[in-house]
Amino acid sequence: MLNFDYDLQSVQETRNLARQAKQAQTELAQFNSEQIDKIIRNMVKVAEENAVALAKLAVEETGFGKVEDKVFKNRFASTELYQFIKPMQTIGVIKEDKINKVMEIAEPVGLLMGIVPSTNPTSTTIYKSLIAIKARNGIVFSPHPSALKCTLEAAKLMNDAAVAAGAPANIIGCISKPSMNATNELMKCDEVAMIIATGGSAMVKAAYSAGKPALGVGPGNVPAYIERTADIPKAVRNIIASKTFDNGTICASEQSVVVEECIRNQVMEEFKRQGGYFMTPEETEQVGRKLFNRGHAMNAKMVGRSAADIAAGAGISIPPGTKVLLGEQQGVGEQYPLSYEKLTTVLAFYTVKDWHEACDLCMKLLNNGGVGHSLSIHTETPEMAIKFAEKPVFRILVNTASTHGGVGVSTGLAPAFTLGCGTWGGSATSDNVTPMHLINIKRVAYGIKDVTENGNSSYATGDAQQGGSGGTVSEDRIQALVNEVMSLLKQRGDC
Repeated sequence: MLNFDYDLQSVQETRNLARQAKQAQTELAQFNSEQIDKIIRNMVKVAEENAVALAKLAVEETGFGKVEDKVFKNRFASTELYQFIKPMQTIGVIKEDKINKVMEIAEPVGLLMGIVPSTNPTSTTIYKSLIAIKARNGIVFSPHPSALKCTLEAAKLMNDAAVAAGAPANIIGCISKPSMNATNELMKCDEVAMIIATGGSAMVKAAYSAGKPALGVGPGNVPAYIERTADIPKAVRNIIASKTFDNGTICASEQSVVVEECIRNQVMEEFKRQGGYFMTPEETEQVGRKLFNRGHAMNAKMVGRSAADIAAGAGISIPPGTKVLLGEQQGVGEQYPLSYEKLTTVLAFYTVKDWHEACDLCMKLLNNGGVGHSLSIHTETPEMAIKFAEKPVFRILVNTASTHGGVGVSTGLAPAFTLGCGTWGGSATSDNVTPMHLINIKRVAYGIKDVTENGNSSYATGDAQQGGSGGTVSEDRIQALVNEVMSLLKQRGDC
């Protein structure tokens, strides 16, 4: 009975949040650029002031990751993001083509639903709040139950900061009594215009099946290929920095290392020198069993844990100071558990003969749960980077840490914690999601071609009369009509 009561309360709360946020968004839609920027600046200020407290709360509640890295993510999702989105035109006339006489005008999408993962709860909440408000949208969050407190606190801070700077009350909301029924209610309620889903595959699929526009992201199973011309110490340093950042909780982090035979020993020695531990086959099997439940569903207790925690949980001994665990794998699929996504400090390790074999292996790894997301390559041969750019992913990250490169820390990609995987990965976009994905664009188009010229009217008069009277059309007339159509197409530039 108690569960039934909780469920009813959860659904009713969700309905109230959606109605309040929609009303607030209707008011926000009338704000100008100066008003919106004032609101966002205050949100960024509050996010900065609370970056440490939110990071501590997230680690304390979920057990995932590291406080110092979550602090970085909170600041990246606020200050760095603001610098990137500040010049974006998301209100009023955003483009005017004076030659073709088309004017583009930005309009908000409306009320958004934000699905927040337990791995990056506070930074994702800050990020989605900012890009929503920048585009004059409201947002209501559906938190992961295991990250409820920290997500609620981040959403409250963002809402209070926005309201203090002039935004309508309740412009940012968050479910405080999470349940599947509440999440489904929010997904399907009339007030929500679009869903931004960051989380597990099941949740993303549910978002896409809700019957309304959704921006979802698929899993990442990022292969990191170290090609023979690579700067090996730098490549290993980047991979370890990436995989240990917040203990591997970002989906753009490397999952497998692929090396060529000719540099295998050098790479292994470099990993050992920098804090990598190569597990024996028996230890690899033990860790694999500990990491996954029900096939390749990851054990939540192992997500975002240090190498020492993983080793202790699996009952193996590792040297003090070990940063990442590496397990050699001979194939991809069910019999090779480390070939799947591992949001923690464990890497699969593969050896190949050459880049052709590396290509084939990377394809298998991507098809094993990472199509459309990201691929990392370390090489000093630009032509090789181009060859790997042909793989079915939308982020080819060259000579950088994959985690940092994918979200835009170490690359020129848009700062984001929602990374689209395109249609190949079942996503509606292949981009790093920004406010530009959260606006509608209306177009004012002036007539620039007179459709009454070039004898167009003959299509509706003489020819129709001929056809209607059962008469035949001469070959000369047919050729004349063809010439007229070709002339029109040339004017339009269609041929």
